[in-house]
Amino acid sequence: VFFKLPSDSFKYLSWHDIEEHDVQGNQLHCPRVRKAGPSEEELFFRGEEHTVKKRKLVTDTEKWQKKLQENWENCAELNLSFQDLGDLYQVENFRRILQRLIRVEKLWLVDNSLTDLSAIRLPRCRELNVNKNYFTSFKQLPKIPQIQHLSLAENNIMTLSGISDLRHTPLESLILKRNPCEFQESYRQHVFFSLPNLKILDGVPKLPEDFSPPATRFFPKMCTVL
Repeated sequence: VFFKLPSDSFKYLSWHDIEEHDVQGNQLHCPRVRKAGPSEEELFFRGEEHTVKKRKLVTDTEKWQKKLQENWENCAELNLSFQDLGDLYQVENFRRILQRLIRVEKLWLVDNSLTDLSAIRLPRCRELNVNKNYFTSFKQLPKIPQIQHLSLAENNIMTLSGISDLRHTPLESLILKRNPCEFQESYRQHVFFSLPNLKILDGVPKLPEDFSPPATRFFPKMCTVL
């Protein structure tokens, strides 16, 4: 027997769509960024048409007013961690919001199963935390020309290829703990050689031995004929 939970009617509602609630936007430390839900056609194929009330037609004016209410463009510090982006419409809305963060300076995107944000540009971002995601390369990071503090712990970055793209940024500290590249030979020397302005790696300041360039293997250009 199917029993609907008390919260079932609010399954696809955003917090600001729920009437008579006391929670204000500035009280949310880690807001959800999901849309009001999938299309009615998708709900029909899921067999979930019972979960939402009949949606009214939203005018262009109402859409614009709601967009202005979000005000992502003026956001300077934002935590969008632990979003649990399980559906495609949630991922698309998440990316839509990231594209609007033109003034954000501190951004946390921890544990969101992110794989590629290379199409996103964060022109003013100075501090970015993308720990516990699925990045495999530095090429998949967003464009962050003003970055100073970058945390990439617990991703799946295999090699240091592409790290030199951060060379022309004011990056001071970088965290790569619990990535496969951490076990690369002369790991710290390679990172500091690629990023000469870097001061701290994995919470440890630059040490005297980190100043030396990474050792390169010598292969003689000689052919022996037997």
